[in-house]
Amino acid sequence: MRILVINKRKSLSDNKKRTIVTYTHPESKISEQFRTIQANIKFSMMEEKSRIFLITSPSDGEGKSTIAANLAVSMAQQKEKVLLIDANIRKPALHSFFKKSNSVGLTDVLTGKVSFYEAIQHTEIVRLDLLVSGLIQYNPVELLSSHMMQELLKTASKSYAAILIDTNALLEVTDTKLLANQCDGVILVIKNGKTKFEKAAEAKKVLEFAKANLVGVVMNK
Repeated sequence: MRILVINKRKSLSDNKKRTIVTYTHPESKISEQFRTIQANIKFSMMEEKSRIFLITSPSDGEGKSTIAANLAVSMAQQKEKVLLIDANIRKPALHSFFKKSNSVGLTDVLTGKVSFYEAIQHTEIVRLDLLVSGLIQYNPVELLSSHMMQELLKTASKSYAAILIDTNALLEVTDTKLLANQCDGVILVIKNGKTKFEKAAEAKKVLEFAKANLVGVVMNK
């Protein structure tokens, strides 16, 4: 496990602002830190054809959705075709970052209502597409562990150089654990001054038990 970056500046996880610093201030120090994360991911997975990365945190409120959005933008700015998926069906957030509708998305694809390509939304950022969560469902565990989810990831891998998946907090629900081992790597977001050591250690054990590949940790704030 590696520490990918430590962001010592103001927290990026202010839900009211929904800040995508890598888009609004691409030359800032924070944007440079996201480029460092991206480079470290590449170096750590250099010998593998890795495309799918899950971004989670031990508990809620640690900034994982903000990290996911900014990292996706940073990757797209490096001329990679990127898909950002909001698999946090219980508490979706990514649509608000990009000012998109959440009426049709991942849940609709997984229930067969629309096709994968019909649900994709283009963003203002060149080469970055978004698959929002769709309307909240009462069976997220069944949906995210389904054969349809596996097929969706296979389909996405044919069209995108990188796929980032934002999920629910790892220790809060079961669906994140089930989705983790379907991905090439997992990035764990922890928040300085909020995440307790015991929670971070427990999250690491959960990922090991799920046979997920923990690429590293991003310390927010």
